[in-house]
Amino acid sequence: MEDQYRQLVKEGVAALTAGKTSLALQHFEEAAELDECPELLSHLGYCLAKEKKDYDRAVSLCKTALADEHWNSVHYLNLGRIQLLAGRKQDAIRTFRDGLLHENNPRLQEELARLGNRKYPVVASLPRDHRLNRVLGKLFTKLKIR
Repeated sequence: MEDQYRQLVKEGVAALTAGKTSLALQHFEEAAELDECPELLSHLGYCLAKEKKDYDRAVSLCKTALADEHWNSVHYLNLGRIQLLAGRKQDAIRTFRDGLLHENNPRLQEELARLGNRKYPVVASLPRDHRLNRVLGKLFTKLKIR
């Protein structure tokens, strides 16, 4: 039974890597009937969001995985991708950056580069589009301070 579980997770990850999320979802759902681990929950969450548009459940599964393994950057990657699918780009960027704080994962860096890496606002307590942030940001950039 343990071997079957591991084989299903392995096949699911391989299908996910190949971009076949519907096949990966089938493998992960079968594996979830046998046992659950944080890696499985995280990948299952992403597949649910991608294939079934069930964003609430997907986010919940990834956050459960993060609660168990907060150091694993793959969970941050999956959660950020779910947030992107749900149209929450700012949350996704924050999640990808949080993942990079725990582990230097090239896939997180690729996602951030694909989204366009923006600098933090000069005055973090104000919104990005606040006049003070825009003016100080332009000034600091000209002075090459940031």
